[in-house]
Amino acid sequence: MDTGEAAFGVASLRLGSSYRERGGGDVFSRASSARAGDDDDEEALMWAALERLPTHARVRKGIVVGDDGGGGGGGGFVDVAGLGFQERTRLLDRLVRVAEEDHERFLLKLKQRIDRVGIDFPTIEVRYDHLNIEALAHVGNRGLPTFINTTLNSLETLANFLRIIPNKKIPINILHDVNGIIKPKRMTLLLGPPGSGKTTLLLALAGKLGSDLKVSGKVTYNGHGMNEFVAQRSAAYISQHDLHIAEMTAISVGGQDTNIITDYILKILGLDICADTMVGDDMLRGISGGQRKRVTTGEMMVGAERALFMDEISTGLDSSTTYQIVKSLGLITNILSGTTVISLLQPAPETYNLFDDIILLSDGHIVYQGPREHVLEFFESMGFKCPDRKGVADFLQEVTSRKDQPQYWARSDRRYQYVPVKEFARAFQAFHAGQSLSAELSRPFDRSQCHPASLTTSTYGASKTELLRACIEREWLLMKRNMFVYRFRAFQLLVMTVIVMTLFLRTNMHHRTVNDGIVYLGALFFAIVAHMFNGFSELALATIKLPVFFKQRDYLFFPAWAYAIPTWILKIPISCVEVAITVFLGYYVIGFDPDVGRLFKQYLLLLFVNQMAAGLFRFIAALGRTMVVANTLASFALLVLLVLSGFVLSHHDVKKWWIWGYWMSPLQYAMSAIAVNEFLGDKWQRVLQGSNRTLGIDVLKSRGFFTEAKWYWIGVGALLGYVIVFNILFTLALSYLKPLGKSQQILSEDALKEKHANITGETPDDSISAAAVLLCREHQQLKEKFCRPRRQW
Repeated sequence: MDTGEAAFGVASLRLGSSYRERGGGDVFSRASSARAGDDDDEEALMWAALERLPTHARVRKGIVVGDDGGGGGGGGFVDVAGLGFQERTRLLDRLVRVAEEDHERFLLKLKQRIDRVGIDFPTIEVRYDHLNIEALAHVGNRGLPTFINTTLNSLETLANFLRIIPNKKIPINILHDVNGIIKPKRMTLLLGPPGSGKTTLLLALAGKLGSDLKVSGKVTYNGHGMNEFVAQRSAAYISQHDLHIAEMTAISVGGQDTNIITDYILKILGLDICADTMVGDDMLRGISGGQRKRVTTGEMMVGAERALFMDEISTGLDSSTTYQIVKSLGLITNILSGTTVISLLQPAPETYNLFDDIILLSDGHIVYQGPREHVLEFFESMGFKCPDRKGVADFLQEVTSRKDQPQYWARSDRRYQYVPVKEFARAFQAFHAGQSLSAELSRPFDRSQCHPASLTTSTYGASKTELLRACIEREWLLMKRNMFVYRFRAFQLLVMTVIVMTLFLRTNMHHRTVNDGIVYLGALFFAIVAHMFNGFSELALATIKLPVFFKQRDYLFFPAWAYAIPTWILKIPISCVEVAITVFLGYYVIGFDPDVGRLFKQYLLLLFVNQMAAGLFRFIAALGRTMVVANTLASFALLVLLVLSGFVLSHHDVKKWWIWGYWMSPLQYAMSAIAVNEFLGDKWQRVLQGSNRTLGIDVLKSRGFFTEAKWYWIGVGALLGYVIVFNILFTLALSYLKPLGKSQQILSEDALKEKHANITGETPDDSISAAAVLLCREHQQLKEKFCRPRRQW
């Protein structure tokens, strides 16, 4: 981000009427040409002062000229990163009137100015050496996501952890001994049929592989290992899945709604027309699917990452839009020294021609990696030719397939025989592009040539205070856009309070017997239950945002605590209003003790109950991570808490083996405190005939509650402790839990045998089992293990 802002500032931009009066000259006119006219001496002095500034200050400064045409009408130096909305709009209209036409001209002029002031753009060269990735999976019927298989898999995982039984999963080779170099200033296209390992390779290069994969080999950035810098902030992986908060607008998805870089990215991606439109989802109308895909791309482009790994960014886009996006990315990569790898499934010919290098993957092997101009030459040397009316990208993805390969055989003097993937990989090593790649890999990268700003070593891009402030602003924005939910919750409590007021009307309520006290106790219990169910809505609000949170947490946008604190603190005023509705409307109508002190003590207690419920269900949402699991856990937890509240089952009725649950239940402390607050009041001080205790004490003892006044403050303290504990547990769950993965792809034994046959060239035989395939693979791996030293990740 800093580099981009400096790039804009180095242009020393001039805004205002003076530009229009001169006929719309070059935005990047040198200061000498700006001073050429003798009609604007003050502006000339400003340009001279700008040139005398240090380089770092000069690249971030611009000159704003007032609308009166002179230099003094509101003009002066400005920080380009701090331009106002109107100034940014006018600036972008001048720089990029038509994104397709002006983008390249702008970048070239920008590069000239950058070179003139002696600033070098940081570059990143990514190397991967002998990279092997394996996953463990069940094959055949055992891989089906049935209830029985899920239960057996869970028990088997536990048994494997305890080392009771060996792991019965079959290792599936995703990437097999791949090597290569991703060079800066060059656009690299990653091609391959589905299931070839493209996504896994991109994740490995971006440093985002899951811990459940077995990885060997090495990935380096400018000669530095992954443990020497923060990969998530040096490179960006753009997923093929669009994960956004529905209530956020296109311009605010990245949290940079006041940054000129964001406006520029929106312009070149064609999102400026929907910048203030909500992203939307299945339940909320928003931008289109293609625009949502471009928002996913733009969200990562506005960051400071110098390497971009993009996975299927054309999904949902037409060929024209894909061409424009790839062209814009190519200009940024080539002119501003970026490193870009893009995976596309079926790019159009004109889009394919925008790339400089090609990586072709098939069944986990690299078939070709090198300049785009030599890829057809390589396959022609193998006897395959792309037809004239066939797209090269389609040809490359089909030529390694056993089913489609025969149609491309071009040697009439030789009988066709299936060429397996391994044969292509071996032939590439003898091809001149493969030899050149091997020679370059054999020479280690000169780490002294690494730009200091290329690799990031700080975990986050801002201070803790700035991160917290950004999360607070976003949470406040989401609360305002979800205000209907909070209004409905308040209205729901209002309706419930009216029902309770009419049901427990004071004209029908008495203070004569213990049974009368039990009726009042029921009214107090109902108030607690209402706030417990009211907090249930936090479950859905928290769960629906978790996929976006996990994505942004893994990209190191912010830490978990910066997300959790605003979620808790900003909801406290809403809790105050909700509790006020139930207490202040119904307290005297129902006929509770008239002491105003006890009124406010009940308000304070129910406020903590409301906050405890919200914290509990937020924690359960983070624990469940999906709506189905979270709702199941929350329903069970609510049932247990209500039963052990001391009202449904009194203290005397709880069995000894279950008494620990009674003492751990927060609702038990809430009921004890609210009952003590009410029944120690003046209204309950009468002594029944034949008893030496007050009526209030008899009511409390009948349900096993404590009779000392101190238990009100004990209950308040316990609830406050539960509020803190649940929110801490919510933060810890957000910090350490991973999102629940999707069901693995079902891999049948036939598919495994076919994949093995495509790699080795053997004819698939139904008599060969998956175990035999695995045995052959293990034998090959043992040979490779003793043929060369093993390299660690």
